[in-house]
Amino acid sequence: MAIDRDRLMALEFPEIRQSYGARECILYGLGLGCGLDPMDERQLQYVDETKLATSPTMANVLAYPGFWMRDLDTGIDHTRVVHGEHETTLTGPLPVEATVTARTRIEGLVDKGAGRGALVYVTREIADAGTGAVLATIRQTVFCRGDGGFGGSTMEARAPAPLPDRAPDLTAEAPTHPQLALIYRLNGDLNPLHSDPATAKAAGFERPILHGLATFGIAGNALVDALLGGDPARCRSVRGRFSAPVFPGDTIALDIWRDGPGAAAFRARVAARDAVVLNNGRFLWEDA
Repeated sequence: MAIDRDRLMALEFPEIRQSYGARECILYGLGLGCGLDPMDERQLQYVDETKLATSPTMANVLAYPGFWMRDLDTGIDHTRVVHGEHETTLTGPLPVEATVTARTRIEGLVDKGAGRGALVYVTREIADAGTGAVLATIRQTVFCRGDGGFGGSTMEARAPAPLPDRAPDLTAEAPTHPQLALIYRLNGDLNPLHSDPATAKAAGFERPILHGLATFGIAGNALVDALLGGDPARCRSVRGRFSAPVFPGDTIALDIWRDGPGAAAFRARVAARDAVVLNNGRFLWEDA
């Protein structure tokens, strides 16, 4: 079944409601590898309930709608979709305990033509269930490799954030460990690509890969450390384009360019494989 543009734009997503607290915050932190150095206070704040702070990118797993491209009547060939770009925007620090609601909507479509695929822009607003105040907005670009030529776009494709044409101002390293995907999946993404060797091999990988949003979260925490002195409350936005997989156990290096007050460009790479894994990154924060 092909994409019907008007039907997909009008698709109604059920509202998701979730209560979370210290346990979920700590599980998310462990899923990003926080605590690998048990003496690193900047990392322990994400996994110790006595001094707990939320990682800014934890918004990505709150009130998560699941694999809606498969579960709802979308017309999308869900077996050929790729997470292309992602952006997490915060109105302030995420509370360590809350009940939140979220509803997802299709923001726009780009038809790249028959045989060239399509882009689906998806937005999810996460709000405090009691006050209705928006806590975070998640924007995701889904590249649907099998769905071009359905009859027209509703918007222009978004341009990626540019990277400066000069050496980075600083580089930060973030190690991962071999069990990381097995922990991160407990946040709700149980795709066997990240846990089952046979599934990974069938998809063309030598072994299970790390979740893209785990890579995204690791980059977010590393940026908080490198640019904000480890203060996640000041983070306001993280954006990037997924470009290659990370294998659990890889060390991720972040190249960072300062780009004016409260802004930086970045990319993430695995130097051992000469692979850029997260490109065209943009990080925004509130000055202290």
